[in-house]
Amino acid sequence: MRKKLTNLTFTFVLTLALGSSVSLFAQDTNTDNHQITVEIPTVALLDLETAGTKNFTATFTQPTPLEAGDKLTAPALNNSLWLNYSSIQAGTTTKRVDVNSSALVNGVDIHLVAGTSASGFGTKGTPTAGFNLTASDQTLINGIGSAYTVSGPNNGHQLTYTFAAADANYANLRSGNTTVTVTYTLADN
Repeated sequence: MRKKLTNLTFTFVLTLALGSSVSLFAQDTNTDNHQITVEIPTVALLDLETAGTKNFTATFTQPTPLEAGDKLTAPALNNSLWLNYSSIQAGTTTKRVDVNSSALVNGVDIHLVAGTSASGFGTKGTPTAGFNLTASDQTLINGIGSAYTVSGPNNGHQLTYTFAAADANYANLRSGNTTVTVTYTLADN
């Protein structure tokens, strides 16, 4: 009986020892890890904001009092529009804002300037010195990286339009209305 008890004890101790060693291999360690994939989309959004309407009329007027021999008075400047954008870059290439005009007005220069954006964060673009609108794309703001200007009027780049009928172009003036569509495009450099 003692031999049977000893064999049973041996078997029990052996089972415990094997069970312990197997459980040691199956236990957790003091470290672990997992992966997180962070996805950020490429973004290129642009719009014009104003407290009123985006469309406006610039009217040349006769001076008052009306006197023969006087030159037309140019319209007041318009600075009611704000350029807003959101940009997330895919790589190191920056973006720019190009501007063109659908039509030119004979004898009239329409000059456009963008102010520096005081709102938003990131690599906001740098405005150029401004230019007279043409039918070809011209760069208004350059060097836009991953950035946003904040949406709405009084955010982003304030746009200022001025109008002139220079003496050198006065002979080209014609009465009537010309509708000009100004197109802004956020493009890769």
